[in-house]
Amino acid sequence: MRRFEFIQFVPAGLDVVWDFFSSPVNLSKITPPGMGFIMTSPLQPEMYAGMFITYKVSPVPGFRLNWVTEITHVNPKKFFIDEQRRGPYSIWHHEHHFREVEGGVEMHDILSYQVPFGFIGSLADLVFVKNKVKQIFNYREKQILKLFPQASK
Repeated sequence: MRRFEFIQFVPAGLDVVWDFFSSPVNLSKITPPGMGFIMTSPLQPEMYAGMFITYKVSPVPGFRLNWVTEITHVNPKKFFIDEQRRGPYSIWHHEHHFREVEGGVEMHDILSYQVPFGFIGSLADLVFVKNKVKQIFNYREKQILKLFPQASK
């Protein structure tokens, strides 16, 4: 199992940050265009535990797959957790934590995942997957700086 933690400061109020990140439709705004991300589930007005969200993604050019996540826990303005139910990983557990701090919000993501296919999957993770995940979060960090421009000051 691989685990990553990402922390980012966002210079906006907790209500604004929570509203943005708890809306699945905004995921496309912080996902690299090369991932071919398309949300396929109907839009919901509010996130809730037990909510399923479906996407199509293309982690490598020419290879498109369906991804289904379930929102398993929601504590409004504090955290939510999504877990993959169908997709490229054997395990995907992503915690999104929000903490109001002076001048904005500290976001703390904890991602735990496991690639399928035993040794071959572990090798693919070592060579490709972990770097792809880091690239996705690096892209996300840059997009957040653009979406919340005060972050770069």
